[in-house]
Formats: sequence, structure tokens, C-alpha cells
Amino acid sequence: MTKIDILSVNISDKKGIIKKPVPSIELNARGVAKDAHAGNWHRQVSLLAQESIDKFSEQAKRKIAFGEFAENITTQGLVLHKTAPLDRFIMGEMVLEVTQIGKKCHGDNCSIFREVGNCVMPKEGIFCRVLKGGELKAGDQLKYQPRIMKTLIITLSDRASKGEYVDKSGPLLKKLTEDFFKSKNRHYEIETLIIPDNEEQLKTILLKAQSEKYDMVFTTGGTGIGPKDITPDVVKPLLTKEIPGIMELIRVKYGMEKANALVSRGIAGVMNKTLIYTLPGSPKAVNEYCCEIFKTIEHSLYMLNELDLHG
Repeated sequence: MTKIDILSVNISDKKGIIKKPVPSIELNARGVAKDAHAGNWHRQVSLLAQESIDKFSEQAKRKIAFGEFAENITTQGLVLHKTAPLDRFIMGEMVLEVTQIGKKCHGDNCSIFREVGNCVMPKEGIFCRVLKGGELKAGDQLKYQPRIMKTLIITLSDRASKGEYVDKSGPLLKKLTEDFFKSKNRHYEIETLIIPDNEEQLKTILLKAQSEKYDMVFTTGGTGIGPKDITPDVVKPLLTKEIPGIMELIRVKYGMEKANALVSRGIAGVMNKTLIYTLPGSPKAVNEYCCEIFKTIEHSLYMLNELDLHG
């Protein structure tokens, strides 16, 4: 795990003003004790990297003091805005979880913005919520623990499982998923399987993925109405919640161009905290489905992890 140095800890008793360095801060379920931004919301604790401050200091042509961007914690050793929501910072028993990268600029309500006409916090500051509290002071070190998105891709095909033809949908789905995670600065692990159209084998694999807390499972193949198309029939009874809107949109959108798309029985849903999507077995369909599914994944992950970003 990457270690991050704490250069300063800072608080203010009012919003909209700079924060002042203090010897230490106490982190609790509401954020930083005695700080104006503490509360029952997702932006309890703000962090800004010295690496970002130094860049801005050159633009401002002056030294920027700790807390001047209203950050609670000034760090060094990691480019913070390259992290992602649900990543964590740990020190002993204390745990902070990233909830947001950047924020809306306050413009003329910000003293730095009034002076320079720009501000680094809306672009490169990050926010966390406190999962486990503790005391933090300058000189301490946090360990950065990225959230690794565990993903399983299952191709269902009797012929591909026997080596009678090369699976193209599974590898394409893996590449598209990798590209998506990279675009979101996500750390990830992707496992791929090719299995026959077998109900019991698929059910066993899905239950194992749920118990091992995979974040996502994608299947490709078996969503039609043929005798061996069993994927939705196996998946649906395992769902704790179905997400019908995704597949409804896909069927309507692509069914307007090609009516055969309306015959697909693909479903989406959640097995406890594992997202699952059943896709058709053609590379063209995989492209089309991923185009719509990936628009919803980040929000779905936040909801599953009780992260409300509406406020």
C-alpha cells in the first residue's frame, strides 16, 4: 500500500473561510470534530495534496499556506485526485473512505478565487467520510488502499467450452470492462470463464461470486428463446433486486433498428451487493449493451455502498 505523509491538519468554525492548522484533529462519525463541515453527509473530511498546491502556488506567484484552500488534511506522496470514490485511507484502526473527487467552485465566495481568479480545490481536492474514527496530526502517515473492483465474466456456450470455436464475446467484454475501469481511475481484477449451457454449473459459480463479494458479474450467451438459452432463468431467482430499466432501454433502442433485439431476455440486477448483467452472445450485442450498462455502473456502486451523492 502507498504511504501518504500528513503535512498539516486544519479546521475552521465557519464555512466559506480558510482553515487554520491545529496540532491534531479528532475524526468521528460526523467528520472532523469542531469543524464547520462536519455532519451527516458524504463530504465530511476534505483532503488536498501538496503536489496540487505547489502547481497552483506557481500560478498565484506566492506561497500558499496550509488550510488556505479550506482542506482539513494536507498530504504529500500521492496525487489525490487520481483516486476514486470507495478507495480508502487507513491508519491503525482509523478508516477514511473517498466519496467525491473535486466539487463545484464557489467563485466569488472563495477568497483564493477572488485573488487569483482560479482555485485548485474544485478540480483536485477530494472528500471522504469517516468509517472509523481516531486522532490525526501532522507527521502521521496514511496508507492508501484502493478499492479493487472484482469482476467475473462468464461465457455460456457448449461449443466454445469444448473448444469447437473461439469465444469472441468474452474477450471483447473483458477489454471493454478494462477500458471502462481505466477511464474511472479504478483498480480492478477481471476473471473470465467459459462454461457449457448448464444450469447447475452457472448457479454454483454465481453463488460463489456472491459469497466472495465480487462487485460485478457479466454473462454473455444464453439470453434468447432457444432450448439451451437458460441464463436469465438461472439468474433471476438469485437476484435480491432486479434493475429492469437498463435492459428495457437496450431492447427498445436497438429493437427499433433491428427487431431481433426484442427477442433477447437479458436481465440486470443485484445479488446482495454484486451487480449482475446478462448479455447476448454476439460481439455486436456486447458492444451495444456495454455502451448503456457502463453509464449506470458508478452510480449503482455508490447506491450499493450507501453513498448518497445527491446532496
